[in-house]
Amino acid sequence: MKKILVVDDEPNVHYSFKKVFSESYVVLSASSGEEAVDIISRDTPDLVIMDIRMPGMDGITTLRKIKDIDPKLHIIIMTAYGTMETAVEAMRLGAYDYTLKPFDIDWMKTTISSALSVTEMMKRKVVLSPSQEGELNGDIMVGNSHEMQKVYKYIGQVAGKDITVLLTGESGTGKELAARAIYKHSIRRDRLFMAINCAAIPDNLLESELFGYEKGAFTDARLRKIGKLEQLSGGTILLDEIGDMSLLLQAKMLRVLQEMEFERLGGNETIKVDIRVIAATNKDLKKEVTEGRFREDLYYRLNVVSICLPPLRERKGDIEDLVRYFIKKSAVELNKEVKDITPSALSVLAAYHWPGNVRELENVVKKAIIRCKSNIIIPEDISFEDDTNGVYPLRKEENLDYSLDGILDRLLEQSPSLLSNGDNDVFSFLEKMLVIKALMKTKGNQVKAAELLGINRNSLRRRMEKYGIQKEISISGESQ
Repeated sequence: MKKILVVDDEPNVHYSFKKVFSESYVVLSASSGEEAVDIISRDTPDLVIMDIRMPGMDGITTLRKIKDIDPKLHIIIMTAYGTMETAVEAMRLGAYDYTLKPFDIDWMKTTISSALSVTEMMKRKVVLSPSQEGELNGDIMVGNSHEMQKVYKYIGQVAGKDITVLLTGESGTGKELAARAIYKHSIRRDRLFMAINCAAIPDNLLESELFGYEKGAFTDARLRKIGKLEQLSGGTILLDEIGDMSLLLQAKMLRVLQEMEFERLGGNETIKVDIRVIAATNKDLKKEVTEGRFREDLYYRLNVVSICLPPLRERKGDIEDLVRYFIKKSAVELNKEVKDITPSALSVLAAYHWPGNVRELENVVKKAIIRCKSNIIIPEDISFEDDTNGVYPLRKEENLDYSLDGILDRLLEQSPSLLSNGDNDVFSFLEKMLVIKALMKTKGNQVKAAELLGINRNSLRRRMEKYGIQKEISISGESQ
């Protein structure tokens, strides 16, 4: 469970937090700033919720000391009306948000969840080495295809350079994962990182979220608000789906990229920031520029370095590695003993067009694990969003003669334990026959044979070596 440290000199506040939140979080208590700093120096919690006015070391001093210990630790400030300006100052110094005492429980639940999500995003490492796919305590960019090797290369080239990066690609291709990989390998990795979805926030709210506002800027602006750009100064921001940002906000973002400065909404004071911008979009920004929906000058400011995440249909050789990684990951999350997938099920996945890309593949694997009645996924376990009849049909030109594979699937249905041992004689025989049949059909072309089987070339070679199948197989099926 996540640990929340509540810092307040009032015992009833600690009682309230433990009563409301103890079932969801481990609630730690500190009655002073000094005690809080001592606890954090020994065992850093996941979130701090702190009163601004306390005897001894006040909230602002405590906040500074906490940020010295862990700059990425989020702090929610609690305050009374008389100390509101101090709370705003705390926001400027890096507090995540603030609330009035007594706090609104629903607001606090939402804000705690949001802050912990951002913290988790910063904490989870991103591994660029596909060889470490068995590691599940982080996120891994899986794929050995030529297209993905180029992505890894570009990330490695730009991560350590403090420059703006534009990530392009269809939805679900892993743009946020790539952004976090850049952040994790950058010189700002010890500072804050946050992703803002420009398409999910209404335009007027997005402006105040990014740039903040002054007291009186609009009807409900009773106090100054510090925007995320100011709050993240020194860190990194991902502007996801920047192609959906309005032209007005694009102009303000252009100034941020050019001058590293802006004004809050309704204000005249120039705010200087030091921030790295990573932008992502699933739109064709060149087309958006041509059609007048995106500023050309902003496009060139963002496009210092561009990395395109390829759609899954263009790197189908990675599907097997992705599926096996998602099986390991999702089986743990769902607490199910699913360990493998049949070649025919892989072929079903390889034949699909994947409009939702890697994100859709992960969801399909999760659903298959839930539906799976044994410890291995078969075609009947697989279903797709756009498929009303269960299994997505293989296109004829991509299909193989699956008579042997059909026998394998029927055996699995009748006896789910049949493949509990990978060395099972029946399974080994049938798998060997399928590999030989694919090689016969493709006249020994290993790349095409692997595609027919729904696996990558390395997996095919491992099976050939395992069963002693020679590299060249004649059309008649006899070993050369």
